[in-house]
Amino acid sequence: MVELINEGVFYKNGELVADKNAGFEEVESGRKKTISYGIFSKHNHGSNDKELKIKFDALASHDITYVGIIQTARASGLKEFKVPYVLTNCHNSLCAVGGTINEDDHAFGLSAAKKYGGIFVPAHFAVIHQYMREMFAGCGKMIIGSDSHTRYGALGTMAVGEGGPELVKQLLGRYYEIKYPEVIAVYLTGKPRPGVGPQDVALALIGKVFKNGFVKNKVLEFIGPGVKNLSVDYRMGIDVMTTETTCLSSIWETDDKVKRFLEVHGRAGDYSELAPQEGAYYDGVVEVNLSEIECMIALPFHPSNVYTIKEFLTNAKDILAEVEKEGREQYGDKVMSYNLVDKVVNGKVMVDQGIVAGCSGGTYENVCAVTDIIKGKRVGAGGFNFSVYPASQPLYYELVNNGYIPELMLSGAVIRSAFCGPCFGAGDVPSHNGLSIRHTTRNFPNREGSKPSEGQISWVALMDARSIAATAVNGGVLTPATEVCTEEKEYEYKFNNMVYENRVYNGFGKPMPEHELRFGPNIADWPKMQQLGENIL
Repeated sequence: MVELINEGVFYKNGELVADKNAGFEEVESGRKKTISYGIFSKHNHGSNDKELKIKFDALASHDITYVGIIQTARASGLKEFKVPYVLTNCHNSLCAVGGTINEDDHAFGLSAAKKYGGIFVPAHFAVIHQYMREMFAGCGKMIIGSDSHTRYGALGTMAVGEGGPELVKQLLGRYYEIKYPEVIAVYLTGKPRPGVGPQDVALALIGKVFKNGFVKNKVLEFIGPGVKNLSVDYRMGIDVMTTETTCLSSIWETDDKVKRFLEVHGRAGDYSELAPQEGAYYDGVVEVNLSEIECMIALPFHPSNVYTIKEFLTNAKDILAEVEKEGREQYGDKVMSYNLVDKVVNGKVMVDQGIVAGCSGGTYENVCAVTDIIKGKRVGAGGFNFSVYPASQPLYYELVNNGYIPELMLSGAVIRSAFCGPCFGAGDVPSHNGLSIRHTTRNFPNREGSKPSEGQISWVALMDARSIAATAVNGGVLTPATEVCTEEKEYEYKFNNMVYENRVYNGFGKPMPEHELRFGPNIADWPKMQQLGENIL
């Protein structure tokens, strides 16, 4: 399925070939022929191409991070957002705990967008990365976000997820300073089988490269004849999960499908063809034969704990016993009694919950594929809970408009708003010892919301939306989608921007310095600090 080549290669006649006789000058010249180099050099304000000083085209933060970023920038002299800064409200949007503090953050965010000229996306309107895909990502751009899954490579954008201080630096006109990274070619061939989705490809990739650190802090450049066999939604589903490989960023070659995506979203001018030049040099290769990818599952407690579903079901008791052992080593006697192996009943693995959500799962094609599997059938009342979170309101609107949402509702699925909660434990927390299968980004310990300090534990396994839907219609019996899918459809999408035009505040280029910031009991201004003298004493 996935093979690694740990040596430098050149891109020649559409293929990757090793040349051990290549000299230093040929290698250095080849490095400048990758897609990555072209984008980095366009955004580099440094004096050379080894020590990069990057300025980004746009910034993005959600409501867990933007308050601290803006407050820090203000204390450092911020007067105006000189670059588009998108503030989404897709994390702290339930106001389930803490009283008013979540909505206080949102009120602060809107007031800051007005004062400094930002873009404010109200709660439940879009998850951060879907909004950036729809409204900002484009070929040759660079975007930085204060969220680890900031990845828009499928649309030709080199995107980086970083901590808040790096966004503060951008707001203040400073640089993102890094050494020029190694670039790894992800060479795609073949075509996925019906029932195999983007999460399956992503998990196979993560399972191959995470533990050995093969792509750590490097850029993944997706190329090869297999790219054309993937829709843009499919590519984005793989791309967003590259964060879990520990790579720095990702970029894909672009084609007419990307052009069409941008046209549909009213941004035809953001398209340009991106492809490696003849003789491009890569520091290594990940070869992915899409035709060989199977339905995958990542068991607790990491996306790299990967098995094919077929392999897992064949050895479920032994594999679950290992996961349970790891849980006991991690939590000791802090949690109540639990038994993950008990999920195996009469040779079948029984699941308690299924969720399709967020920037990885809640895309248009994923929800459509789920609907095609589940329509005309029923989730049933046997204890399996199934929730679907479309990733944005425009996407939700189109799913309603074309009849997919009604079909899901009639089958017993619960439809939620655009919210990242299942990705980090703020929504649909399973019961104690419950097993949840999710098309989301992570399954780290307790990231689903359980609290070991209160004796709780629950389990999350990552799967593709298609296999989750197959499990839903099979009464919660874990089922690979290849058992129910015989064909893969293409889904036409229409984007209606009126949904955003009527609610999203876009103040970029129109700051109102006189506008008062709106604070709350949990948000205070920075205290005034005395200037340091020549000596402290």
